[in-house]
Amino acid sequence: MGDLSKNLDSQKSISYCDDMIRVLKDKREIDVLVQSFDNVKTLRSSSLADFNEVQNMLQDYESKIAACKKKTEAAKSEVVSDAELDLLNKELEEECNEEYFNLILLIADFCASGIVCVNTVITEEINELECKRISIQEKTEKLRESKQDERRAERTLSMFASVTNIIPDLYDPSKVSGHIVDRDKKLVKQFEFDQEQMTSFDTFMALDCDLWTLLPYVKCENTQLTSH
Repeated sequence: MGDLSKNLDSQKSISYCDDMIRVLKDKREIDVLVQSFDNVKTLRSSSLADFNEVQNMLQDYESKIAACKKKTEAAKSEVVSDAELDLLNKELEEECNEEYFNLILLIADFCASGIVCVNTVITEEINELECKRISIQEKTEKLRESKQDERRAERTLSMFASVTNIIPDLYDPSKVSGHIVDRDKKLVKQFEFDQEQMTSFDTFMALDCDLWTLLPYVKCENTQLTSH
């Protein structure tokens, strides 16, 4: 039984060697093998070049995103008009969308070349770019809302000053304080009611009458108005 097994193995080896000899003798088969090997080398070189190109593009996009973020931070530190803010937001959004679209096209070409192994990395980069774009939009919207709140507060103070000659302190609701404007004397008098000496009724009556008559109850500081 052992001799039979050895004979079969020997026959297989001899048959394999004969096949190899026939292949090597056939020049066409050798040419096909060489051509296949060259094609593999070419594909590998092309794939590496595409991969390096994608890496460079990603770095370029990250630099552009950083520049966009820097512009947004600079816009926050300056007082800009609504038109300028809208223009900046539109430019940032268009640039992010353009980069996002270009990256999608590049990924499609890259996958078509046969390199799918980096697909996960590219997807993560896309998600990160999308998150940054959304973050920029949210921060811009918060900046717009903050400016609107500030202007609303300015209009409220202007209304108080024009109607009652009183500018209340809206930033500290825990106390009754503010400024009294006397346009005739060009004076601004700061007042703060001492709630330990005055009842709520006294405070109400003071706000409803001439505050200049309540100086004994009020902590005041005079400020000379300047002409403009």
